[in-house]
Order: sequence, then C-alpha cells, then structure tokens
Amino acid sequence: MILLDGVSKCYQLRGQPPRWVLRDTTCVIRPGDRLGILGRNGSGKSTLVRMLGGVEYPTTGRIERRMSVSWPLAHGIGVHSQLTGADNARFIARLYGHPTEEIVRAVDDFAELGPYMQMPIATYSAGMMSRLLLGLSLSLDFDCYLIDEATSVGDSRFIERTEHILRTRLESRAIVMVSHLGHHIRTFCRTAAILHDGALIFFEDLDEAIATYETL
Repeated sequence: MILLDGVSKCYQLRGQPPRWVLRDTTCVIRPGDRLGILGRNGSGKSTLVRMLGGVEYPTTGRIERRMSVSWPLAHGIGVHSQLTGADNARFIARLYGHPTEEIVRAVDDFAELGPYMQMPIATYSAGMMSRLLLGLSLSLDFDCYLIDEATSVGDSRFIERTEHILRTRLESRAIVMVSHLGHHIRTFCRTAAILHDGALIFFEDLDEAIATYETL
C-alpha cells in the first residue's frame, strides 16, 4: 500500500505568497485500487503523482510505500536525453534486474518508434517520448502504476492498444491516474478524487466525482 500521512506541499516563490498544492492530506492506496485524480491544469496533479513516486518530497507529513511503484508515466524521469531509446531501455532493464534485450524488444514493439529507437531521445517529439516512457514502464512489473495524462498520445490504434493493456494485463495492479478529462477516469478507474485549491476530496461514485468536477 501507499500511505499519505498529513501530507502538505507548498511552493514558495520570492516576493509571492506561498502556493499550497496539497494541504494536510491523509489517505491509503491499497493493492488493486484504481484511483482517478481529477484536477484542472495547474491544480497540482503532476506534483502529487511525483510525490507518490518519490520524485518530489512533501513539505510536511510523510509518504510510506509498502509496494513497488512505477515512476510517473509521461514524465521524463529516469531517462537520459543523450542516450538512444534502446540504450535507455537497457539501462532501465539493468536497474531492475531484467534481461536487457528482452526489455528492448518489448519497448520497441509497444512504442512503435521504428528507427528512432536507435536515436537519442533528445530528438523525440513529445508524443514519441510519451510512447517510449509508457513502453518502459509497462514492460516492467510494478504493484502500482502512476499514470499522468499518458493515455492520449499516438493514433487511435495506439491509444486503443494502450487502453487494452491497462484494462487487462494490469487488472490486478493498483493504478493512480491523474487527468483533467472525466472520460479517462471513467474508463480506467473505480474511485476518484478531485484536487482543488489544495484539497483532495474523495468520491466512491465516479459519476458523482465527474459531475462535481465539471462544476468547478
């Protein structure tokens, strides 16, 4: 599980009042949970998912992880811009103790980058980078996957394939998906929360969560 205990996150910019992304939040994410987090652009959704993944630290409170957690999908975290897509896949495979060429093939098959798999990822478009990061994360086995606005990249066939993997192969895994689109949350999640003005408000009913979010 992932435990958030009294977690707050604040950014202090010189000459400006503190900006609270999250205030005194306590919650538990358990194995098999599928939690959607809705929030407008700039509400702090990405900051929250980076804290869940251990990439950022809370200002106060603590986050305890008792299951393996992916890095946030759709963030260029854990990859090197001057390495090729294939070499980044090899690095990640070695880091997690997986056969390197097996992971390279899995990522290549999923991301469908063609010759760009052998080029530095600094040359990638935003969509290509998202596909590579999706492939890297989904080729490894985690108890919980953190997904940040990552299911809308690529053409319709690629999106359908990604959605199929998230619905089937990861059925027994926990998923935390952040999005500003209600239909993404309805497709993949069982419960939802809204992040608004530093408050994380939980809903058991998806329709109620989406309806409330659309009034903000």
